[in-house]
Amino acid sequence: MAVISDVDRPPARKRFAGAMRRPFVAIARRWRRSIQFRVVSTTFLVSAAVVALLGLVVLQQVRSGLLQAKLRSSVNQELIGLSSAQQSLTSSGNAVTALTNTVKLLSPPDTSRRQPGAYEVAAFQVLSPGVVAKNQPAADVDFRVSSIPDALIKAVSTGNARYYYAYTMMQYTDGYQVPGLAIGSMVTTPSNQQYEIYYVFSLQQEQQTLELVTRTLLVSGVGLVALLAGIAWLVTRQVVKPVRVAAEIAERLADGRLQERMTPKGEDDLARLAVSFNKMAESLQRQIRRLEHLSRVQRRFVSDVSHELRTPVTTIRMAADVLFEARQRFDPASARSAELLQNQLDRFESLLADLLEISRHDAGAASLEADVVDVRDLVRHVVADTEPLAARRGSVVSVEMPAEPCLCEADGRRVERILRNLLVNAAEHGEGRPIVVRVAASEEAVAIAVRDHGIGLRPGEAALVFNRFWRADPARARSTGGTGLGLAIALEDARLHGGTLRAWGEPGKGSQFVLTLPRRVGFPFAASPIPVEPGEEERSAEPLASGAPPEGGAR
Repeated sequence: MAVISDVDRPPARKRFAGAMRRPFVAIARRWRRSIQFRVVSTTFLVSAAVVALLGLVVLQQVRSGLLQAKLRSSVNQELIGLSSAQQSLTSSGNAVTALTNTVKLLSPPDTSRRQPGAYEVAAFQVLSPGVVAKNQPAADVDFRVSSIPDALIKAVSTGNARYYYAYTMMQYTDGYQVPGLAIGSMVTTPSNQQYEIYYVFSLQQEQQTLELVTRTLLVSGVGLVALLAGIAWLVTRQVVKPVRVAAEIAERLADGRLQERMTPKGEDDLARLAVSFNKMAESLQRQIRRLEHLSRVQRRFVSDVSHELRTPVTTIRMAADVLFEARQRFDPASARSAELLQNQLDRFESLLADLLEISRHDAGAASLEADVVDVRDLVRHVVADTEPLAARRGSVVSVEMPAEPCLCEADGRRVERILRNLLVNAAEHGEGRPIVVRVAASEEAVAIAVRDHGIGLRPGEAALVFNRFWRADPARARSTGGTGLGLAIALEDARLHGGTLRAWGEPGKGSQFVLTLPRRVGFPFAASPIPVEPGEEERSAEPLASGAPPEGGAR
């Protein structure tokens, strides 16, 4: 059981940031991979925005309508009350008594106080222009006269309009408060005494109505958005589900289950898609089976011909050896013919061996005799065998490898054959320039790179060099008598190990082949210790002159 110490545990801030980021990463991944999720999410967001905008407009219109209606009714009631206040204030000689009687006259019954639609009345005596006695009695001692805005009092005192109004908050001494509408007017008695009369109407009923409309719009909007999202989900599901089924069946077809088919339903476009998909699958199945049959016949033909040719070739070899040994007694033309016969028989036997090997790979009969080997020893052995050929071509082979062992499970014979093919090709196409063999290892894999500075590869040829019998320049003569199957066999040998063989090249800058093998056969590796494309400094470096090994290179 693994124990994570406090040192290994990430900081709390990073853990919190990771936990906060995880849902967004999941949503982004779902957005990229699901058409249905994108359609439903877009429909939900757009409909929510539209419903919210319409809801705000409706609420604004309802609020404006309620306030306008309340203002009209309140103004009418206030104007009606002013005539009664005029008479009450004129009939009393004492200002305080007149104010008290006027407030009682205009105020509603006590039973209707603090009810929806209720109102309060306050009356002030004007002592001088712009100055009023706010300590005058109001309708109810519980009602705070301070609820009347100072800006409204100033407007009534200094203005000449018939009435002024302002929205306020009706407050009482016990803490109770509701929104209100305050309307004020100036009253002048025959004795030229001025009074200010204020009506403060409760907007509680309008507030309750607005809250009811808000709740209704909110519930309706949420329901409408959910309904639209559900409709979008159902509609997209009808379209996306057949596409998902087609994708799953296509994946199974790619895995080799060629009998998989879609089930057409109905006669719509999706049904026609299913029918067309099934026709395509049937056509592919016929073609694949036909190609498989031709491939089996071809592999069988190559294998049979290769085996059947071995017996006559062996007989011809015996006769050719006799002639080759006795060529000194022949005339020059006959001796030369014996030498050519010997050379071509060597090449023919090599071709037969390669054909037999490639037929084993095609038939899946190639076996791997893996053992723990040091790749450095294999490289030294192959370099020692191919150095004479490279020297004849004017190339110098240098080796760069680590001092510590590079161990891995591999079939030494097959790895040596891969390296021999790569080095022979490098000598053949290296134009007499240096050849560098590099060895590197990581925890997961071991890599061997063969780099030449010859003619290189044109764009697109790096993917073709492993094709059978493919040549970059068909007119170019082979000095080594290759069969054209070496790289194809090398690629199959690398795959048999669970490794890779990749190529890179540029015209005039040479080429590089990188063989990567896992430390253990069949175990995957994330990356090769040597990149297939050389670094920029190596690509642009001038190759050393022939015969001079690079500094630090081991021969």
